[in-house]
Amino acid sequence: MATTKGSSGVVKLAVSGGSATAMGEVRSFTLSESADTIEDSVMGDTARTYVASLSTASLSMDVYWDDADAVQLVMDTKADLDWELYPTGSGTGEKYYSGSGILTSKEITAAFDGMVEGSFEIQVSGGITEATA
Repeated sequence: MATTKGSSGVVKLAVSGGSATAMGEVRSFTLSESADTIEDSVMGDTARTYVASLSTASLSMDVYWDDADAVQLVMDTKADLDWELYPTGSGTGEKYYSGSGILTSKEITAAFDGMVEGSFEIQVSGGITEATA
């Protein structure tokens, strides 16, 4: 099984309907997906049974804050965003994930002995598409 360094990853974002552009200074990202289940056990069953229900997802990013990065500057809470996530880089043949969502969290932090940093979280709205660049 092959492994890949995380340093090749790319996050592209745009205000809904715009052209997605790479966000600068990305340090890390996480795409989290989960699904609800509904119990459908009945009398006579000897174990509980379930069926799949609705799914949900979120995308979070940590960056070094760059007030000259146009993509970071559109990251306002409640913004409708389109996103593309390239875990292993955005070259030809690379797998990526895309979708849309709402920016639900934005944090800018600084310390006297550190960098100014930003954290963003997007609540994915609808499904996630998996494709190859």
